[in-house]
Amino acid sequence: MGHPEPFPVKYVAIGNEDCGKKYYLGNYLKFYNAIRESYPDIQMISNCDGSSKPLDHPADLYDFHVYTDSKTLFNMKGTFDKTSRTGPKAFVSEYAVWRTDAGRGSLLGSLAEAAFLTGLEKNSDIVQMASYAPLFVNDNDQTWNPDAIVFNSWQQYGTPSYWMQKFFRESSGAMIHPITISSSYSGSLAASAITWQDSGNSFLKVKIVNFGSDTVSLTISVSGLQASINALGSNATVLTSSNVKDENSFSN
Repeated sequence: MGHPEPFPVKYVAIGNEDCGKKYYLGNYLKFYNAIRESYPDIQMISNCDGSSKPLDHPADLYDFHVYTDSKTLFNMKGTFDKTSRTGPKAFVSEYAVWRTDAGRGSLLGSLAEAAFLTGLEKNSDIVQMASYAPLFVNDNDQTWNPDAIVFNSWQQYGTPSYWMQKFFRESSGAMIHPITISSSYSGSLAASAITWQDSGNSFLKVKIVNFGSDTVSLTISVSGLQASINALGSNATVLTSSNVKDENSFSN
């Protein structure tokens, strides 16, 4: 694979979007058994979705892909709320808003994706990993839209989906807290709250997504916080634009 020295392999996905195909299960089990016997520490990922019903074959994780419109993805924020807490965990290895709502990477798409990620965050006991897809695209060969980072031979920019994901950079290893939103617009809102420690200090981050077209007033309540959390010095970061279909480019 182009590596002069051995490198650790922690996960192996057996197939890609092959679940339900005629020979997938039989071939999957051959690979699963052979890899398990020779490399028992490698975690194997099934192509079959286990979010709504148990798998009928052994796996350490299962793959979950979703490409859809913004409204559908926003409403999928509760996808894993009722998933069984026993059995393999989920790897949401591909998710994105695409086609009309997305353009080449719109604010609208990033808002729906953010709401979806708050749901993954709240269900992190069963969702082990998540990754946006695709990550990179050459501006001179943009055959798939959207992508998180667009580049050419001398410059690059991040789409709104890229900047949205930076709001979640502390999520890995953080503590999730129950959060309640009180607002007459609660149907168009999504939120999550996490705390984490760095250099002996405790930090709180609350993420709120307004998927509607109105400016809203709301009250949030976060439970389970430690007394060491101090609201002094708090700041707000807002991802917004005058038009939800706005996109980034090399010039802005």
